[in-house]
Amino acid sequence: MNYTLWTCVAVLLAIVLDLAVLRTKLLRRKAFWTSYAIVLFFQLITNGLLTGLRIVRYDDDRILGLRVVYAPAEDLLFGFALVLATLGLWVWWGRRLAGDLPGRPRPGRDPSR
Repeated sequence: MNYTLWTCVAVLLAIVLDLAVLRTKLLRRKAFWTSYAIVLFFQLITNGLLTGLRIVRYDDDRILGLRVVYAPAEDLLFGFALVLATLGLWVWWGRRLAGDLPGRPRPGRDPSR
């Protein structure tokens, strides 16, 4: 499989993980998109340097050819999938741990009840 196809698979899996499996629904939150914009800014800098200085190279036959700041567009999509999956797991585990600790209220519940 080529890099483009793997990237599309990763994005789809991350979306399914967020919306259907973990049900964190980060894609529907403004906070996610704000944090992702920050990550994207630094990803563009890092990818631009690594590919612009030719430290990292991509086989042109395995990518679409569209580049953003020297890096293949697929890198942005793959980075999106990684960020979404990581934050989704972070939120999911945080909810589980907060609910499992004695004396700590579950997120979204009023502790005074």
